[in-house]
Amino acid sequence: MRIAFLGTPEFALPSLAMLIARGDTLCVFTQPDRPVGRKAVLTPPPVKALALEHGVPVFQFEKIRSPEGVAAMEAFAPDLCVTAAFGQLLSRKNLAIPKYGTINVHGSLLPKYRGASPIQSAIIDGEAITGVTAMLTDIGMDTGDILMERATPIGENETYGALSERLAVLGAQLLKDVLDALEAGTLSRTPQDPAQATVCHMLTKEDGRIDCTRPAKAVHDLVRGTNPWPAATAMLDGQPLKIWETRRTDASLDAPAGSLRVANGRLLLKCGDGVLEILSLQASGKKRMDAATFVRGCPLDGKCLC
Repeated sequence: MRIAFLGTPEFALPSLAMLIARGDTLCVFTQPDRPVGRKAVLTPPPVKALALEHGVPVFQFEKIRSPEGVAAMEAFAPDLCVTAAFGQLLSRKNLAIPKYGTINVHGSLLPKYRGASPIQSAIIDGEAITGVTAMLTDIGMDTGDILMERATPIGENETYGALSERLAVLGAQLLKDVLDALEAGTLSRTPQDPAQATVCHMLTKEDGRIDCTRPAKAVHDLVRGTNPWPAATAMLDGQPLKIWETRRTDASLDAPAGSLRVANGRLLLKCGDGVLEILSLQASGKKRMDAATFVRGCPLDGKCLC
């Protein structure tokens, strides 16, 4: 099958690797190279690097909807398009090109968490279960018919980074099942129920701000859901402090919300209705470190986050 694969970050890699292993005739469309790090080194997207490693032709457009993007897709003449965390919206002209349509691998159980941050949002909202959906893309935002879904539990301490890696692999397995069913002529489709839909926005750094007056579970979920990006932050002595890992605890703390205490070698944070243990954190301009090491260099007992 001739497949145009549209993807950009690490989440898309297992799906692309699966297509390469299948032996399909492929081309890749991905985002342009971007400057990365303090030195702004121009860096290719992970999908581009994997594609070139296997001799798959790569096209990069700021907008796949542009006349040049549409023309490149038409020239390849795919039987099918597959998207996974591509980061751009397709136009009606794009969607009209492949004979079998466009299949999107999405990191939630649709129709919940349509949009740009489904994995982070599920963790931040305290969901116990999430999954991946293969859907037939239409002109809306993740509104197309569902082809297949796979569910998985979210671990109590699982971070966005760890869950994203698991869902990427699960998504590739799901995509393979979808393609097998498509080739066998047994693939079915189910319209989404718009009444059950929720939409999540693209996160910003501000979304990582910790409100210590919220319940301990909500703060813990925010820390998990923003690790590694945009990272959960609070202010300590007027400077930003990143909180990378926390753990729920039955410890009690008679202090205002935001108070920090060191007890039996553990760094505790009082929240609105409970206490969290902070496991790792990072001061502005410093390296990430475990709480015990941090406290040795910066006494925190009795201080308060805001």
